[in-house]
This record gives sequence, C-alpha cells and structure tokens, in this order.
Amino acid sequence: MKYVVVSGGVISGIGKGVLASSTGMLFKTFGYKVTSIKIDPYMNIDAGTMSPLEHGECFVLDDGGETDLDLGNYERYLNVTLTKDHNITTGKIYSHVIQKERKGDYLGKTVQIVPHLTNAIQDWIERVSKIPVDDTGMEPDVCIIELGGTVGDIESAPFVEALRQFQFRVGKENFALIHVSLVPVIHGEQKTKPTQAAIKDLRSLGLTPDMIAVRCSHILDEPTINKIAMFCHVGSNQVVNVHDVNSTYHVPLLLLEQKVMDYLRARLQLSDITLSSEDVSRGEKLLIKWKSMTSNYDESLQTVKIALVGKYTHLKDSYLSVIKALEHSSMKCRNKLEILWVESSHLEPETQETDKEKFHDAWNKVSTADGVLVPGGFGHRGTEGMILAAKWARESNVPYLGVCLGLQIATIEFMRNVVGLKDGQSAEFFPDSDPETHVVVYMPEIDKENMGGTMRLGLRPTHFQPDTESSQIKKLYGSKDIIEERHRHRYEINPNLINKLEEHGLMFVGRDDTGERCEIFELKNHPYYVATQYHPEYTSKVLDPSRPFLGFFAASAGVLDKLLDGEYDYTESEGKTDF
Repeated sequence: MKYVVVSGGVISGIGKGVLASSTGMLFKTFGYKVTSIKIDPYMNIDAGTMSPLEHGECFVLDDGGETDLDLGNYERYLNVTLTKDHNITTGKIYSHVIQKERKGDYLGKTVQIVPHLTNAIQDWIERVSKIPVDDTGMEPDVCIIELGGTVGDIESAPFVEALRQFQFRVGKENFALIHVSLVPVIHGEQKTKPTQAAIKDLRSLGLTPDMIAVRCSHILDEPTINKIAMFCHVGSNQVVNVHDVNSTYHVPLLLLEQKVMDYLRARLQLSDITLSSEDVSRGEKLLIKWKSMTSNYDESLQTVKIALVGKYTHLKDSYLSVIKALEHSSMKCRNKLEILWVESSHLEPETQETDKEKFHDAWNKVSTADGVLVPGGFGHRGTEGMILAAKWARESNVPYLGVCLGLQIATIEFMRNVVGLKDGQSAEFFPDSDPETHVVVYMPEIDKENMGGTMRLGLRPTHFQPDTESSQIKKLYGSKDIIEERHRHRYEINPNLINKLEEHGLMFVGRDDTGERCEIFELKNHPYYVATQYHPEYTSKVLDPSRPFLGFFAASAGVLDKLLDGEYDYTESEGKTDF
C-alpha cells in the first residue's frame, strides 16, 4: 500500500480536498486502484449534528455515515464508494481508545496520547485503507489521506504525530507528503514568506514535504518557484503551481502538465506494482473522458440560469453536492451553469415590508431563471418563501427540482393551492398544530430524543410504481423498476393524503419497499416538475451525473427531449454508465 498525505498550512479552506481528489484521480488514470481517508480534528463524532453554516454540507454515504463534505469530492472524482470509517475525527478516535480502556484492552497501562492514541490512529488508517471501494472488489494500491485543518493547530497535533510515526511504520518508499500552501499577491508581488513559515512549522513537527502545492491566484513566476525551493529545501520540480483555473475539474490536468505523477511514481516506486493490461486501458480511457469533459466545459456557449432557493445561502458550501451535481449535468449537456442564489426568506411578504430591495432582487432572480431548485434543509425559517417559489415554477411551467425538504415544500404548496387544504403544513414547522393539517409528518420509527445518527440515513431502494413507463424520471433512470439512492430525513409525506394528491395530478411514481412511503413525485402536464425525498446529489459523479439533476438541467436548457431520445446518450462500459 502506498500512502500520499495531503496537509495544509497558512490558512484553512485552501483547497486540500480538491488537490487530494485530483491527485487520486491521476493515479487512477495510470491504472491504480485508489481509496481516500479524511482526518477531521474536531471533537464531534461525525458531521451530522453540525449546522451547514458552521461547517458546510454534511455528506451522507451508502452506509449512512454522516461525514465531512470532502468525502463527497473523493467519491465524485474517484468514482468510489467510501464508508463512515473513511472519515476519522478526534471524537471517533478518543471514543475508540476510551472504549478499549474500559474493556481492559490496555492491560492496566496508563493510557496516553503517545503511544496509545497515535497507535490507534495508525491502526485505523492501515485497516481502512485496505477496504475495497470500487467495482473491482480488490484492495486499493494507493491511499490518499487528507489531514484537515491547518498544520500547527492544537487540534491536529495528535494526528500530525501519528503521521510522523506512520512514515516509519510503512517505510519511506510507501509514504509521500504533499503540503498545500498559499502565495498571496500583494501590490503585484508574489509573497513567499507565509509558505516558508508553514514549511518550517511542518518540519519542526517531524514531517518533510515531498511536494509543495502552491495556491496562488496567478501563475507563479520562475523566481518565486526557485525561492520557495531554496528556502524550503526541495527541488524546483517539487514545487507545484496550483493557480486559478476555469474550474476545479481542470486541476488534475494542471497537475499532469507539471509532471506531478512522474515524481510521485518514482518517489513511491510504483513500478513495483504490477498492473494488468485491463487496468492500464481503464486508466487511459478515464483520462480521455476527463479531457473531453473539460473541453465540453470550455467550449460551452449557452448559459442556463438556475435559481437555488435555500436557507443557508450565506455559505455556499452548505450546498456543495447540489452545486457539483448541477455542474456535472451542465458539462454533460454542454452548457454553462449560472446559479442565482436566493435566500428563501427574502421571497416572503414580510421581507417586502422590511427590505423592498432584497424582496424585489429575490423575485427577479426566481422569475428570470430557467429552472428553480429547492434543496434540503431543516426548520421553519424561510419555508414560506420556498413554497412561493415552488408555486411560481408550477404555475409558470418552469422546470422545478425539489430535494428532500424541496419535495415536502412542493407537496404542501400543491395541497394548499390545488387540492384545497388551505392551512396545510408540516409537523416539523408546527408540531402542536391540528394533525389534520399535517401534509408532512414525523416518521414513526425515528428517535425524537437523540439527534446524532438517528435520521433515516444511507442507501435505500425506491420502487417505481406500476403504469409509470411514460414517467420522465423513470426514463432518466434507464426505465429501471428499482433504484437505490441515499437518504437523510426525519419527516415524510403523510401517507393518508397520497390518493387525494394523485387525484389532482401529483403522481408519486416512486415509493419505498412497503409501497406507502413516498420517494419521488412527478407532476402531470408540466415540462419538468420532479422532487425526491432522497438526496440524489450525493451519488452524482463527475463523469456520471445524477439522473434527477441531469433531467432538471436538460429541461432548463430546453434539451430534455433530446436527452431522452439519446442525443446525449450513455454508453455501457464495464458495467457502469459513462460518457
């Protein structure tokens, strides 16, 4: 097993996740099997209880693990399926060690950070790195480990020490470190001091970078590269310029141009790994497809405007998987994407009374958009604005996609304005209101006391109902009878109201195993009015877009019929759907 650690210095949010994903993708283009691990030095057991405005999106895996959003990057770029154990947190590690101590596994020893905690971290990495994560079912060749946070923070100290020890445990030829740093441009001058200081801190902790990936808004000048190399004790070929590019999907090609893989393959003695001709061919095809996909992005002419009506729009990372699923779909349809960010509360009449400018700006975005999307969320704030947006899309024949809360919102709107239940509501928003008005109800099996890991989580089947062959969404899924998607919710559509809703044209074409729980609805006689209780964005891949998102974007671009007729068709390759 070869390990590549990606760490960061100077500031957080510097792009370690994209660099780690891009590096892993390049290993795959050479035919290697790749996995990823993310280390998050916070005390939470997982990301499930954190506010999206605090930490960004909570990403959900097949096994129901609620993890850091960077695991979404890994899955999207590498086309792998990770587990909750691929996300290591301080909370998980301390809990693991304490449980072992309580059981007496340490034989009465004084349990300490070194060696017990650091050994537990190393053991965890070795164990998880060997889990098969792709369709081959084989143990990976390379494991990319991203160390979250900034090196030097007190929270990450045990993990840095564990990785310092780990390089000796696995051997120098099996361990490489890429450190991501920042070169700010001040008054036109590229400043290297922050990077020099970051590398000095890293070395003082016992880790020596094999490559320094330098983030900069501009292409690095040759003197800047030479200066970093000289003061950071690396060769100039070990300084990688990760300057701003058209999209993050260009980063792998940027790294390839700078011969990053030539260095890493030699440094890690990857010639020792025997690859089959099938592995090599698969990697070559992947690179061709990736280059074609980035060309589609660069050559796109038409711009499609999508109004994203949400309640966490102050931090765009709250909707990272939604953004990525839209990007994947736009590249597939060869169109540019423009997201119009709409804070849902600004659509409500109360805002007009307090801030007319915000109100009119929000409605201008919704009314001029080519499509309206309402993503997931929790709580009552801003939901009336979402309902108004869903009503606009329905009545104006504008394509609409609702995800999780977006399905519940659109169903409430339909119940109020079409079926006639004027005071229809969700039990989440008004739990003490008359149960007869609850269009959305609390799922009976959900724990109401504990918050962490208690929702309906992970991969679950959805069954398309009989007589749905003409359904747009079913056709997008290849006319399959059963699909599997990832869930994260506590509330569902009231099963007692389904017949009444369907009588008026809102068809619940997809349901769970019991046939009662609603998973997908589709409105009759509308260009595209679809919503899902699950989160299709979680399984969208760069080269294999999520079907509901792809249909929504195609409808917004006016090419849905062409998509369904096969003009943008997929070809079968090794059991997967690819470009």
